[in-house]
Amino acid sequence: MTPRTPSDRSSDSSSPPELPTASLPVPAPAAEAAARAGAGAGAGKSAGKKGKKQPARRKASQTAPAPAASPAPAGATTASPAAKKPGARTAPRPRVEPGGGRRARAARPLGDGDRERLLSGSHHDPHGLLGAHPVSNGVVFRTLRPYARAVTVVTEGPEVRATLNDDGDGFFSGVLPLRAVPSYTLRVRYSDATQELDELEVRDPYGFLPALGDVDLHLIGEGRHEELWKALGARVMTHQGVAGTRFTVWAPNARGVRIAGDFNYWDGTSLPMRSLGSTGVWELFVPGVGEGALYKFDITRPDGSHTLRADPMARRAEVPPATASIVTESHHVWQDEEWLAHRADRPVHEAPFSVYEVHLPSWRPGLTYRQLASQLPAYVKDLGFTHVELMPIAEHPFGGSWGYQVTGFYAPTSRMGTPDDFRYLVDSLHRAGIGVLVDWVPAHFPKDEWALAQFDGRPLYEHSDPQRAEHPDWGTLEFDYGRKEVRNFLVSNAVYWCEEFHVDGLRVDAVASMLYLDYSREEGQWTPNEHGGRENPDAVAFLQEMNATVYRRCPGAVTIAEESTAWNGVTRATHHVGPDGFGGLGFGLKWNMGWMHDSLDYVSKEPVHRKYHHGEMTFSMVYAYSENYVLPISHDEVVHGKRALVSKMPGDWWQQRANERAYLGFMWAHPGKQLLFMGQEFAQGAEWSEGHGPDWWLLDPSYEAEADHRGVRDLVRDLNAVYGATPALWQRDTVPEGFTWVDGDAGEDNVFAFLRFDADGSPLLAVSHFSPVVRHQYRLGVPEEFAAWTEVLNTDAARYGGGDVLNADPLKPEAVAAHGRPVSLQLTLPPLATVWLRPV
Repeated sequence: MTPRTPSDRSSDSSSPPELPTASLPVPAPAAEAAARAGAGAGAGKSAGKKGKKQPARRKASQTAPAPAASPAPAGATTASPAAKKPGARTAPRPRVEPGGGRRARAARPLGDGDRERLLSGSHHDPHGLLGAHPVSNGVVFRTLRPYARAVTVVTEGPEVRATLNDDGDGFFSGVLPLRAVPSYTLRVRYSDATQELDELEVRDPYGFLPALGDVDLHLIGEGRHEELWKALGARVMTHQGVAGTRFTVWAPNARGVRIAGDFNYWDGTSLPMRSLGSTGVWELFVPGVGEGALYKFDITRPDGSHTLRADPMARRAEVPPATASIVTESHHVWQDEEWLAHRADRPVHEAPFSVYEVHLPSWRPGLTYRQLASQLPAYVKDLGFTHVELMPIAEHPFGGSWGYQVTGFYAPTSRMGTPDDFRYLVDSLHRAGIGVLVDWVPAHFPKDEWALAQFDGRPLYEHSDPQRAEHPDWGTLEFDYGRKEVRNFLVSNAVYWCEEFHVDGLRVDAVASMLYLDYSREEGQWTPNEHGGRENPDAVAFLQEMNATVYRRCPGAVTIAEESTAWNGVTRATHHVGPDGFGGLGFGLKWNMGWMHDSLDYVSKEPVHRKYHHGEMTFSMVYAYSENYVLPISHDEVVHGKRALVSKMPGDWWQQRANERAYLGFMWAHPGKQLLFMGQEFAQGAEWSEGHGPDWWLLDPSYEAEADHRGVRDLVRDLNAVYGATPALWQRDTVPEGFTWVDGDAGEDNVFAFLRFDADGSPLLAVSHFSPVVRHQYRLGVPEEFAAWTEVLNTDAARYGGGDVLNADPLKPEAVAAHGRPVSLQLTLPPLATVWLRPV
């Protein structure tokens, strides 16, 4: 049907209503008040103003005849005294539609501009045109339902049905002579059949007030909404007494935004969103849409073109390669109260902290989160690690990125289950006494056209300067940390993982790439900051805000920086200004990349050459207390041709395993926390591959070399056990008083000997020997106040696959000065081994 012409207007027509008011009962005052409360946009403009009593309807016999040129007022009957006289013509009966309803009077048609903007998805205020609104002679109803054959309005209390007029292009409208906007539903028919079974009854999305409050909008506008995930995205709720889902999205450059999903056949025409002022937020409450619904945002760019985008705040996504967002709510009942209650009892840097790094999709390929929950906690607990660190869990389209190119920052990857399934895994780890760290990637994001890149048609999450937006190494985009809404998106995301999933910390990836404007850029490819330097002050401010917010809101949580440079103050408090003029970044711990590179370089050398590289193993103690460090042997060191840890070692198979065992013993005794990537705990010889994960078959008893691999794993278990029971190895990791060299210059012997002390001064003596020979009666100076020392760990023990060269009996100090001490021990050093001793 073609649109009506201006001559068909009803809101200012001088002709009486086509539908007598007597046929449409006016709601009682209580029902009318309830209807007004749920009327939505324009409800406050209804004929009876809020707070004023409506005049009672007068009986027909009391009604004076109305002038011929005046329309009957809403709520009054059209009968006149003349109509009661015998033989007089009665008022015409309204047209009766199929199903018992009546035809609504024609409404004033939309202007061509508004009509086109609604159809093209470019209208900022669809609620001002669609829905129900008071007019001079009743209430006008208008809806946009593409492909519908008929739409009927059904009012509540008492029920009235009226068929709207087809205005073409999916628009349906009509005027009912009502006093105020009622509560109503729409019956939409998409076929030519007239049976009620062929109709769909829905609540009108344009009959609701905004479901996002002023406080939320203010905080979003300020860039200070610390629970942004509760304000933006898809949120299941009951709004004005109706169940549905509120959709909100930040798209300040968009000319319009619509919702497309499986609930409207991916055609967003019928669901345009409204703009909520200057914040750039668009909102729409859609009744009847609930958990499990798939959706995206159909965004009209500034140039009028369209782009279909996944929700940046989606808390669940489809399994890749599908890319839709999914409406979700959590129903998980947490059982880790005891863990959370005691998580903050002791500062992380003063507590045992040994980490097992895991790539969940490949740890046991094919397992779901819930299946992993039945295996991973038991395995990690058996080995004695205090924490697991999960490589990025946030949704990512390409599995080969290992999760480091994120498209869904608020959605755990759906490859292994739902968000509640992931909560179940975290819960299970906590109940096993294991902390959970998650890799977090706020440094960059991929360019997928359905994700964040130029989200609303212009650079939004990325920097507007192409030189600042493009990451030169990874083919990705860098976040614009200078934009308050982007900082808010990321800071809130950090809090989200800690609060919604109870994770105990975030390892922040690629911090160096954020801190330096010239990172991987040549001269002419970057612009200095306002002070002429290479530092990125926006990134500094973001990291400081993120850390401060996480530590304030999440007691006991820890943030860990993967920062590969000598930036001053990574783990310094944000309010302590350093010599560079910047406050500390506020991290709790930092990966010691220098120690990792130097020590791996040393052990990769043949023993005969190691004396020339001795300083690579001792240099870390020059700066050991400049930050709070983690010693990482991570996934990055066992891929892309770098070889697995055991394969880096020189010599034959026995020597390779012995070198790895000695190295792990040195690592666990060195100041700092420990991190070991999966597969290295049992000396896997092959590089890690995300396609098949660790070579678990090496631990199959039917494999002839199984004992070799199991021996290394048994060592890791014992390292963790002795470490956890020995405060000297972790209590004073970050202060010089916790460490002293016994002999750090024995390069000719390839020996490193040092003491660790706990808060009470109790020591542990660690001696690492990286030569393939036995050294008998090797003398080392020790504190004189202890009568005897006993061996508590020896990496050459037979049960680990070693030669079983041990110091079986307690060793008594002799009054022979050595290494600046008046007494010393004589001990046997096994080949390629680390020995730990402590006082009896």
